[in-house]
Amino acid sequence: MARRSRDVPQDPGYVPPEPPENRVRHRLGDNGEVVAYTDEEYGVRKDDGLGVIKPVNSANGILFLAILLTIGMGGLVYFVVQVIRQDAWHIAGEVWWVFPACIFPFTAAWFNYFKERKAERLRKARNLPRPVE
Repeated sequence: MARRSRDVPQDPGYVPPEPPENRVRHRLGDNGEVVAYTDEEYGVRKDDGLGVIKPVNSANGILFLAILLTIGMGGLVYFVVQVIRQDAWHIAGEVWWVFPACIFPFTAAWFNYFKERKAERLRKARNLPRPVE
């Protein structure tokens, strides 16, 4: 008979345990200390991407971008209303790709804004610094 490992369950219906719900990320805070954040407290991605342009990842910066994209969506709605009024559907057929190209960043910006705003509230409740990475 083959030798069995002591730590491996032998039941045929064994299901491994679920990972803990409160996974933590150990990141540097504004104060330079390593802090443990839950996924909800961490918010949106904070790394710089090693690029020339640093990403916007504060709630106020994301709000500014979301408002700009909302203004752009207003222009898109105005375009659709004008196409309907003038019965110029051939124009919409040529630029159909603009609609998904505008809707995706619009929804992503507002989703990230609410995610980061919630993370800021949770960090403030636990008196944690903002993560920098």
